[in-house]
Amino acid sequence: MNTNIIRSLITGAAIVITALILGSSFKNRNLKQDTISVTGLGSKDFISDEISWSGSFDASAFDAKEAYNIISQDKEKVKAFFYGKGFKPGEFTFGGVNFSRSYRTITTKESDGTEKSEDIFDGYKATQSVIFRAKKNPALMKKIESVIDKTAELINSGVQFEPSAAQYTYSDLSSLKHSLIEAGSKDARQRAEKNCKKRRRRFRQIERCFDGCISDYRKRIYR
Repeated sequence: MNTNIIRSLITGAAIVITALILGSSFKNRNLKQDTISVTGLGSKDFISDEISWSGSFDASAFDAKEAYNIISQDKEKVKAFFYGKGFKPGEFTFGGVNFSRSYRTITTKESDGTEKSEDIFDGYKATQSVIFRAKKNPALMKKIESVIDKTAELINSGVQFEPSAAQYTYSDLSSLKHSLIEAGSKDARQRAEKNCKKRRRRFRQIERCFDGCISDYRKRIYR
């Protein structure tokens, strides 16, 4: 038999065997990686329909009863202020009055030059809060937002008012969560399908490459 034919047969057989081995390896690899993990993204625009806002004011006096009388007067001033801003009874509430002891630190110098500090009772401090809440009430929410930056006017009435930051929430969080999970699952499925299509396309390209190599060597052998 012609030596060139023998060499071609050997080379062709080697190529065929190599192609089979590579094809088997590719197949086994995909058997191990037959699971695709994807992460879906879900988003939805929404507007908060709940607001909660509060502020506090305090009064100090050496006697607890006197501190209570002062803060009771301040409460009426605060109430009149918010009524003047367009609020109605029932649109805000007052919390209870809390008392705390106040102390002041006195530092004295001893005869040997050392300093001594001592906390001295300085009376009582009464604190009370006012709370605003609105749910699915755009008009009341807007009214609350507009008055937050105007509470400094209470200083003119002798009331030391400390406003807090407004808190916004959404009333139908369970429905929103469900829609986000649904959107995320749909997006994850689409990502997985695209990934599968890409893998199948790559596998077909490798198969065509092997078929082309084998066909080419067959033509060379039988020339």
